[in-house]
Amino acid sequence: MTLNKTMTLLLAGAAVTLSASVAMAQTNLRVFVSSQHRPDVWRKAFDMYEAKNANVKVTIETGGNTSEQQAQYLNTVMTAKDSSLDVMILDVIRPAQYAAAGWTVPFNDTLGSDAANYMKRYLPAYAEANTVDGKVVALPAFADAMFLYYRKDLLDKHGIQPPQTWDELAAAAKKVTEAEKDPNLQGLSFQGKAIEGAVCTFLLPYWSMGKQLVSDGKLSFDKEAAVKSLKLWKDFVDQGVAKKNIAEVATDDTRKEFQAGNVLFAVNWSYAWGQFQGAESAVKDKVGVVKLPAVQGGQPASCLGGWEWGVSAYSNNKTEAQKFVQYLSSPEISEFMAINAALLPQFPEVYTDADVTKAVPWFANAKPVVETAKARPVTPRYNEVSEIIRTTVNGVLAGQSTPEEGATQMEGRLRRVLR
Repeated sequence: MTLNKTMTLLLAGAAVTLSASVAMAQTNLRVFVSSQHRPDVWRKAFDMYEAKNANVKVTIETGGNTSEQQAQYLNTVMTAKDSSLDVMILDVIRPAQYAAAGWTVPFNDTLGSDAANYMKRYLPAYAEANTVDGKVVALPAFADAMFLYYRKDLLDKHGIQPPQTWDELAAAAKKVTEAEKDPNLQGLSFQGKAIEGAVCTFLLPYWSMGKQLVSDGKLSFDKEAAVKSLKLWKDFVDQGVAKKNIAEVATDDTRKEFQAGNVLFAVNWSYAWGQFQGAESAVKDKVGVVKLPAVQGGQPASCLGGWEWGVSAYSNNKTEAQKFVQYLSSPEISEFMAINAALLPQFPEVYTDADVTKAVPWFANAKPVVETAKARPVTPRYNEVSEIIRTTVNGVLAGQSTPEEGATQMEGRLRRVLR
């Protein structure tokens, strides 16, 4: 073999090896998902993406059973400018905060000039939550709102209709628990721990009275309504409708206790439904869902929730990560997660999709609740506002202060933050 032929073969071999290595080049994406929001089902969605994109490998990281725990972890990662995390799920209250801190990258370059129209596909509340100063800083993972779950079998057994007011709920809870004589059966479970859920706990009856906490960035505190709200929840404890240590109960505690068959009524988010219907659930096929009760003479109110996908500013794979997030925030995956994990869709049309309503019949009536759910106070100092409300609610429920004292403390502290 001549030298020229040898060189030609060597070069050709090198070219084949190089092209093979390029073809095999893989993007590794690490995604943070909250542990309470069905990471097992999200994993299946990630697998679907990998099947369509052979060059992408997605690793899932889970953690945090509360919004606060998740935020604490992500705040640490972002502050350290850690590049190991590419995509993260964020509570609806956080995209603006993370964007302001420079921790996420906007999608405008990926979406181009059509970014505003692109966001119109989603329910308005989520388009708004993820758009800051004209920049799309995150994309919706799923919608959410608070609902009242109840033991349909027990209400039917005792001839009781789902309550429309909190007073009706208290009366129903007393009647059923007294008749059942089950020491483990709680009348009502809700979030009393000093977590984000306790902010919603306070606001549900407060909003039901037609009151707002913040208007145009300024405090619009109604002390009388605040006292009534705090008293409503404390009365549930004092009357034995809720358990004595409700101040220790977080969101997933409510879900677990209801799922175990130990709760008659539960205030919780949409994710709980799928787990109530699981093979291990003691209440499978025994659960009803309705909008939350109102205060006497007021209107029902729900707290807007929802979770969003953000891409880390420190990711080494920003372009691929944004493509991945667009897939996760598509109607296809919204429908998949609704059917398989009972996560509320961020797209209006998915609520009436035949496959969705077959899998989760109550979703057909959920859209009006989500569309009218109220957002927590919009202010750059929301973290401080949240801390004041949830610690006050927790203190009242733990018996450390009266509803009147709690409302006075809350007003004073909020006025120092929202001048």
